[in-house]
Amino acid sequence: MLIGELSRRTGVRTHQLRYYEAQGLLEPRRSPGGYREYTDDAVLTVAQIRKLLAAGLSTDDIAYMLPCVTGPAPDLEPCPELLDALRERLRGMDEHIDTLVRSRQALADYIKVTEQRAAEDYPPCDSTP
Repeated sequence: MLIGELSRRTGVRTHQLRYYEAQGLLEPRRSPGGYREYTDDAVLTVAQIRKLLAAGLSTDDIAYMLPCVTGPAPDLEPCPELLDALRERLRGMDEHIDTLVRSRQALADYIKVTEQRAAEDYPPCDSTP
């Protein structure tokens, strides 16, 4: 199938499919006219890529683990190197979340202090005589 058909069958835009190819995630054959030709297996591969991207994995991560991926879920073949890479990625996400939580708290503190100062400097108008 050509790239347009793969796009229709997967719901993924053609420029994204070309990006996946550039990242080594898809390997189409080339027709004599230079057109990309994908096998039916590419539909499953694109679905796997999309789900792994949704899990927060980078295309580099996916390229590393794609040979160990099976099925539409996708399922991953258990091997120490793969588990180590996944655990490292999870640690990185946890660190990023921790940083965001600290930043969020600092921003909330600035808002609270600023609102308190505004209330002190500009007390609400009392409508009673």
